Amino acid sequence: MSSRDEAYTDFVAARQTHLRRIAYAICGDWHRADDLLQTALVKLYVAWPRVQHQGKEEAYVRRILVRAHIDETRRPWRREVAGLDGHDPVARADLPTEERSALFDALQQLPLMQRKVVVLRHWLGLSVAETADELGIGEGTVKSHTSRGVEKLKAALAESQS
Repeated sequence: MSSRDEAYTDFVAARQTHLRRIAYAICGDWHRADDLLQTALVKLYVAWPRVQHQGKEEAYVRRILVRAHIDETRRPWRREVAGLDGHDPVARADLPTEERSALFDALQQLPLMQRKVVVLRHWLGLSVAETADELGIGEGTVKSHTSRGVEKLKAALAESQS
């Protein structure tokens, strides 16, 4: 391992937790923070000889984190909002284990295409058009599979609770 790589590795090992917290503070999501940090560390590695020579490693990484976050939020897919407000309610995030398990069991009972459509529409939050494109079917087919699948899920879940 070269001295350049050793110096970079030492810096990352010493500052990674701190930099991850900064990334989280910037974006508010741990998964996106990990992505931002990974992007920043790759860019830092490329610029390492110049940045290390100037002694501004941490400032450089912080600048990359901020700019990478700005770049990500400007991407078109970040601006898209799936569904219509009030028409596609989001599943509760705090579902107890028993209910989550019952939901997965009920999902497995659905026919394959209905399961795919329900997962894409209601779990991943894709729009009707995005789901149709993803599965290579018509938008009307997506709507009918969604309707039938959700009704079967409701019936299966009601049955499991009684």
